[in-house]
Amino acid sequence: MPRHRKRRAVAEINVVPYIDVMLVLLIIFMITAPLIQQGVEIDLPQANANPLPPDQREPVVLTVSKTGEYYLNVGEHVNEPISEEVLVHRVAAVVKYQPETPVLVRGDREVGYGSVTNAMVLLQTAGVEKVGLMTDQIDHQGSAGK
Repeated sequence: MPRHRKRRAVAEINVVPYIDVMLVLLIIFMITAPLIQQGVEIDLPQANANPLPPDQREPVVLTVSKTGEYYLNVGEHVNEPISEEVLVHRVAAVVKYQPETPVLVRGDREVGYGSVTNAMVLLQTAGVEKVGLMTDQIDHQGSAGK
């Protein structure tokens, strides 16, 4: 007569497929991360200005491209141009809830003076009392006058 042995259930998890999926996701994120962080290409003017203190809040940055379009680092689609009405609305919301947040204008060196001035008027309309202008540090190795 044959003897029946009870079989025990194997309680092991095969992790090889999970490792494969993890490696594929890692490769995808490594490829897409630099593409996401590019932002708007701006050629800032150069000046000997002091940088912001490191303990200060993350600033609201209004970018004025060389074509005069406005970009804001607040809200969705930060790499797409926004209208003046949306700009005023978003900045006003930030200033209302976090009045000590610094606001900076990041204008391309080739943009007209009127575009940067209009940007500052829009920020004033939104309730911003102080506006800073962003610049690049002067490179003292001879490449300051590009």
